[in-house]
Amino acid sequence: MSTTVSQDRPTKPSFFNEVFYLARRYPLGVAGAIIMATFVMCALFANFVAPLDPFSTNARASLARPSETHLLGADMMGRDVLSRIIHGARISLAVAVGATIMGSGLGAALGLASGYLGGWFDLIIQRVSEVMQSLPLLVMALVITASLGPSLRNTIIAIAIPLVPTVARVIRSNVLSLREMPFVEAAKATGMSEFRIAVVHVLPNTLAPLIVLATAQLGSTILTEASLSFLGLGVPEPYPSWGRMLSESAAEYVRTAPWLVIFPGLAISLVVFGSNLMGDALRDALDPRQRD
Repeated sequence: MSTTVSQDRPTKPSFFNEVFYLARRYPLGVAGAIIMATFVMCALFANFVAPLDPFSTNARASLARPSETHLLGADMMGRDVLSRIIHGARISLAVAVGATIMGSGLGAALGLASGYLGGWFDLIIQRVSEVMQSLPLLVMALVITASLGPSLRNTIIAIAIPLVPTVARVIRSNVLSLREMPFVEAAKATGMSEFRIAVVHVLPNTLAPLIVLATAQLGSTILTEASLSFLGLGVPEPYPSWGRMLSESAAEYVRTAPWLVIFPGLAISLVVFGSNLMGDALRDALDPRQRD
């Protein structure tokens, strides 16, 4: 006579159940993710989504009001505003993502080395970071862009460099606490090299704050790119940029053609708002103190 012993094993929730749970717990974060996903899709498929050619000019449609032909109106050269906003998402998101990845990657590497090695290297990195953080992000970006010249690559570099000290200091503070943990001491006892310990054991434990910080900085990079383009130091013509669209029409056409200012400004506000909502939700979701 055989008996079977049944054991209650915890079932792992499915992917859809986890998504539904996160959506219920962080509705604002989901709203931010939807906003960002919408702009990303418009940027990726701009050639198919845009109703008209963003570079095509039409003198007869100069300063045309919003209508069936031009849903968001036309600018002073007769170019469709909606098409230019859709294609402008490529520039703004490319600069924001590129600058965030570059600045966060370099800052994480410096913060990891500074916090783990310590000594004179940590002292030098921290003093340089303090000097860089004493200047506002936009001021440093203006100086770097003016030195390198206006282009997409130079704009990404100019925005990425001021992000480095902030990321480096956040990662360093996490590394200072992680290097004293028992798992690091155990890795040293097995004869593992310091470089491997830092990369394999310490760095993965700093990814959560790094992701949250990078998401939070995404909005500020978009604003900085728009400000540089507004001042004529961002991505040059003929590429459409939300900040350049504002600079071309804000002073002269704000009263006679307000749609030239309202809709590009609304696009900038929505992207920054969506990235901030998503960043706040990620911060709460990755915070161990707020987990069930």
